[in-house]
Amino acid sequence: MAGKILVIDDEEDVRTFLSSVLEREGYETVVAADGVEAFDIVEREKPSVVILDLQMPNQTGTQFYRRLVHHHEFAEIPVIVVSGIAGRHLAVREPFAIFDKPIDQDEFVAAVERALGDNG
Repeated sequence: MAGKILVIDDEEDVRTFLSSVLEREGYETVVAADGVEAFDIVEREKPSVVILDLQMPNQTGTQFYRRLVHHHEFAEIPVIVVSGIAGRHLAVREPFAIFDKPIDQDEFVAAVERALGDNG
């Protein structure tokens, strides 16, 4: 099985939902409530894919993404944006995929599978 998937969202119910969807498919997940916590997890767990909300306290998804890609070790981790804000397609320079909230579970899982195929 491929590595871990990091789910970053400030809403606990969204983190739980996305993690549950992925775990039902057999994936291992770790979660973070904001970009600061998420970066600590990236350094420790080295996930294969990041699922990223954009609007969060302490450090936004966009700020987290910029920090991630500026570290050579983590720059190639595929990032899948899951957000309900307008302009989400502009917030992350090269997302692997972008999903509106609420997500289509089948399309979401398929995107994660593709991302892991590219990076797993």
